[in-house]
Amino acid sequence: MDQAEIVIDTFEKVAARAGDPHDLIYARLFERHPHFEDLFAMDTDGGIRANMLTTSLNCLLGVAEGSETPRLELEAARLHHEGYGLGSGDIDEMFEIIRDVFRDVLADDWTPAAETSWSAVLDQISRIGRDLDS
Repeated sequence: MDQAEIVIDTFEKVAARAGDPHDLIYARLFERHPHFEDLFAMDTDGGIRANMLTTSLNCLLGVAEGSETPRLELEAARLHHEGYGLGSGDIDEMFEIIRDVFRDVLADDWTPAAETSWSAVLDQISRIGRDLDS
């Protein structure tokens, strides 16, 4: 399997085991950064969190598949989130948290190939828009 197929396979396996990983991902985010929860104070119905996670998952898949579309999404997200006092590292950490949650859900089924593919995708994501930080 190529990188995209491996990443897609992990998405499918996580969905089969845990359903929607939304709650697991945000629980991990808020565990690591309790003050981030305050940024969602106006998100009373969870719509902003759901949209943010959907965008993040689409970016992960797009980067894995070699699409240029995530570049625009990520550059815009980096600029937009500056207004909330978040830097590029915070954006990158959201993707790392997604990977970590997926790794935990899959446990022994998280393969070396999955680790390699996800690391490559996360590395690509972290480089997108970094020139905006300068």
